[in-house]
Amino acid sequence: MNRRLCFVLMPFGKKPDAAGSMVDFDAVYSDLIAPAIEEAGLEPLRADEEMAGGIIHKPMFERLILCEFAVADLTTANANVFYELGVRHAVHPWNSVLLFAEGGRLPFDVAPLRAVPYRLAPDGSPTDVATVKKILVERLSESSNRGDTDSPIFQLVEGFPDIDHTKTDVFRDRVRYSAEIKERLASARKEGVEALRAVEREISPVKDQEGGVVIDLFLSYRAVKAWDDMVAMVDKMSRPLAATVMVQEQLALALNRAGDGERAERVLEDLLKSRGPSSETCAILGRVYKDRWEAAARGGDDARARGLLDKAIEAYLKGFEADWRDAYPGINAVTLMELNEPPDPRRTDLIPVVSYAVDRRIAAGKSDYWDYATRLELAVLAEDEGKARRALSDALAEVREVWEPETTVRNLRLIREARERRQSAASWMNDIENALSHRTQG
Repeated sequence: MNRRLCFVLMPFGKKPDAAGSMVDFDAVYSDLIAPAIEEAGLEPLRADEEMAGGIIHKPMFERLILCEFAVADLTTANANVFYELGVRHAVHPWNSVLLFAEGGRLPFDVAPLRAVPYRLAPDGSPTDVATVKKILVERLSESSNRGDTDSPIFQLVEGFPDIDHTKTDVFRDRVRYSAEIKERLASARKEGVEALRAVEREISPVKDQEGGVVIDLFLSYRAVKAWDDMVAMVDKMSRPLAATVMVQEQLALALNRAGDGERAERVLEDLLKSRGPSSETCAILGRVYKDRWEAAARGGDDARARGLLDKAIEAYLKGFEADWRDAYPGINAVTLMELNEPPDPRRTDLIPVVSYAVDRRIAAGKSDYWDYATRLELAVLAEDEGKARRALSDALAEVREVWEPETTVRNLRLIREARERRQSAASWMNDIENALSHRTQG
């Protein structure tokens, strides 16, 4: 299981404090701070390990923001540390723990933030390690249950306030980054995966790029279905960016599409354990089980297929219950309930709720392909040919990436095949399927 990151803001090497005593900051880090962070169940990430020379620039700010927790040593009143602390405190007022060596004085506006003192031995190393470490662990544990954030990039990739599945769709419009690279990536997406790989080579090393550029490239690989490239990119990102919920969710999606459903499941289960259920995480997990169910059914393993179908339904249902506004996991739950033998009776109660959710989103002017595709599936499930054809026209007009209608075609095919087995399939369902299939050709 991946642990959440804790950024450490402190000088490195040996530096004099205000009284002229030498402080061995490397010993303070290795003997006190890093063990406390690890005992709190987090992974330490020291600023100078990521940014040689202590240069303050945009990628470093993003890492300050994207790491959910931080520990700052204020002993020498180092300008960089205070500057970084200001960035942290503006974004995570409850998630930064402060400490300092006794004998120094904190600025009056920092003192009320409950900084933790520690004592020094003559060689500059900390002496009261056990006592101070216990306090640090307690403070870090307390901070994990407090406070919200007010950072555009953090809200987008961690706590985006809109419906979960939309955050990848709007990223390019919500985060400012190099206009030149943005244009090049837009062009490269039309040319294909090799053009995107060329852009990646030019901007390498990826971990030193600002988050907007990295995420756009990451999602551009998704647009051309380059799943292996998406997976490889996560290891090239800075660790704070790679650890965000959005990146981990999209990593799981790519792993599953690339055929590694078991690893995808582990990534999603880790997210559910550490962050709790969300509509997007549960929906991607539902897709993992759905793919396994279909494979088992094709292989004639009926008993296993039934169990996997139930797991897929429950994962999608849990995602819809996590956010009733998000119709995406809801429509998948309803569709899979239709495919059960016999059909799951709960679908009749859910269909009106899913319909209301998607209708309200469209009425609010926030619609995209998935909303009209949801209307299409609902019409097919209701056996309403007229409504299905109208929804088809709307969906075709909203297609952005060829993999989007592929998902809908797959669901419609599954519904048709289930109804053919029951001898209740309408002939017009083939027309709908074929029209969408042509759009998947790009």
